[in-house]
Amino acid sequence: MGTPALVSFDIENGDSVIQAMDDDGKTPNVALWAKLPDYEDWRLVIASDRLDQVSPLAAYTEINDALRKAKIPSHREPTILMKPMDDPMIRDLREAFATAADTRGMRLGGQKFGDKYLEDAVVYRIK
Repeated sequence: MGTPALVSFDIENGDSVIQAMDDDGKTPNVALWAKLPDYEDWRLVIASDRLDQVSPLAAYTEINDALRKAKIPSHREPTILMKPMDDPMIRDLREAFATAADTRGMRLGGQKFGDKYLEDAVVYRIK
């Protein structure tokens, strides 16, 4: 079976998650939909220097709290892959796009960032 397509509904749900995090002061430095070989489906990759960098469980709890405050129903929550800021993929993405004025809507894919190969990706932000 092939990879499910990323559709406008997914993009809108990702926008809602990012807005909820922005509103809660957990602004993502990196936010993108990514198709990684490790998973069968797309993941909303989030990295924020305002999330707990030591405990993944605490960071996911912070994200879930922001979604709950924004009243995002559970059936609209995308599958999120939280990454710490020192993750090799996040560091390489930030370095590669450090001078880009606007990364929203960029398509990435067929390339490796840090230790991860991106099969395909749609960017919300990289800063």
